[in-house]
Amino acid sequence: MATWRRDGRLTGSQRLLCAGLAGALSLSLTAPLELATVLAQVGVVRGRARGPWAAGLRVWRAEGPRALWKGNAVACLRLFPCSAVQLAAYRKFVVLFTDDLGHISQWSSIMAGSLAGMVSTIVTYPTDLIKTRLIVQNMLEPSYRGILHAFSTIYQQEGFLALYRGVSLTVLGALPFSAGSLLVYMNLEKIWNGPRDRFSLLQNFANVCLAAAVTQTLSFPFDTVKRKMQAQSPYLPHGGGVDVHFSGAVDCFRQIVKAQGVLGLWNGLAANLLKIVPYFAVMFGTFEFCKRICLYQNGYIMSPLSYKLTPGVDQSLKPQELRELNKFFKTGQLKSKKPTL
Repeated sequence: MATWRRDGRLTGSQRLLCAGLAGALSLSLTAPLELATVLAQVGVVRGRARGPWAAGLRVWRAEGPRALWKGNAVACLRLFPCSAVQLAAYRKFVVLFTDDLGHISQWSSIMAGSLAGMVSTIVTYPTDLIKTRLIVQNMLEPSYRGILHAFSTIYQQEGFLALYRGVSLTVLGALPFSAGSLLVYMNLEKIWNGPRDRFSLLQNFANVCLAAAVTQTLSFPFDTVKRKMQAQSPYLPHGGGVDVHFSGAVDCFRQIVKAQGVLGLWNGLAANLLKIVPYFAVMFGTFEFCKRICLYQNGYIMSPLSYKLTPGVDQSLKPQELRELNKFFKTGQLKSKKPTL
């Protein structure tokens, strides 16, 4: 999920709710591109018409339009626990990396974010594996009837460790991901020819999209191997649809390069890059709309349709402080209206 500048006028639960709703909507609208990405990574579309549109059209014709959203439910459900774990882990890492004077470098901040994302991904990793299994299966002849059935079936047939197959690639993929984040951040002022604190909303949106494109491109080979390891199973038809046979992560890298060349590690990258702009556009728009509703509910703005501030309200106050202040003034007004003898 993207990160926004923290607004002290929102409570922690409101921030989590806004981010969760924004993430769920953006995931749902870009789910067909995510499906095309995963199918290309696993190798299900190999030897047929290639490209995100061809893959989506083939799934539509074979399984129906609902199949374009295979695995999206579990992807949306994991957002809230993933965000909660990531936020808690990020706070711990920030405290760990902060010096005695209370300062933290930008590199340490990026590392804290990357490590927090890695921790949340590992904790919720079984849901990511189930999402991959639901995507690669045929909805007309399903091996798994739903999320809980997939979890119990994988656990009973393949054991608990099968739910974490490929998790090591998440750890390895965090290295190029962090390097890409730092690379983009260090060159933002050169790109826009201005200081970071004066970037407009449109520039910040472009920065997020650029960072996502760079980091995902650099870490994509690790994600490709992870998807193949997640999908591979002797209990699924055609072994899960994986196009190469391998015995581990290193052997999977070797077999992909041997069969398809180095560029085979980036199969599905086009669909993945295509979803970046609409994904973050919907995410930013939904988050800002939910944020306005919360600010209106908290009493900071006059309408959820605009950011027009409520007159006489100190915007630096936290929600709890503002509620207590309003309660104090209401109590004082009631006392002043009581008749005196």
